[in-house]
Amino acid sequence: MILKSSFAVLVVAALTVFSSYAPQAEAHSWADCIKWEFNKADSGDWSDNGGKCLGYARRFPLGKPFGSLDDADPNRNYEQDNKDPDHALPCSDGKAGTEPGSNETLANPTSAAYGGKWGQMTITNPAKNHAVSNEPNHMVQINLSNVRNGKDVSQQQLLQNTVAQLPFKNRNKGSNEDRRPCGGCFKVPARASGIYLLQRRWMLNQNEWYTLCADIQIGDN
Repeated sequence: MILKSSFAVLVVAALTVFSSYAPQAEAHSWADCIKWEFNKADSGDWSDNGGKCLGYARRFPLGKPFGSLDDADPNRNYEQDNKDPDHALPCSDGKAGTEPGSNETLANPTSAAYGGKWGQMTITNPAKNHAVSNEPNHMVQINLSNVRNGKDVSQQQLLQNTVAQLPFKNRNKGSNEDRRPCGGCFKVPARASGIYLLQRRWMLNQNEWYTLCADIQIGDN
């Protein structure tokens, strides 16, 4: 699916719940919505009452219930190899990684990553208990390839094109820490018209990076 934007892209981030009772990783991270539109400009309301979603990540499982993606199949939780994350795959291939995620390899055409479907989500992502005071407020790293209409670049190349750092704990008020929506905005830098790889990358613990990839269209290509 292609996202058109000349101004800003909103990446809404969320994590899964830590559980000491289930054999799973301590936390996961994904972005349900890559382009969020507020009902009112700059309202800061990330909830489904505050706007709607206009674009999604690669091969995103549309139609999943709010906050359910920690158990979705395929899951959205791709953790890069924590021994050398800066040289790991930037986008999950469904096989590699400490915790393999869904297949986020580049589709041809790009729209094929969504099975030809264009959906609208009027929800954002839950904080999954990781926006509370005793959790670190690590920044969400937004990397945008400078190569248009081409193959995916390496993680090293993406790290040379970090276009935003967003605080994870930018969230709505509320008492439900599991389902509290979080989000952040940034301005898309100038690029020649075309389709570019956008990567959302977040570190929970040292060398524990979770990534998610999307294709965005800049300009009127």
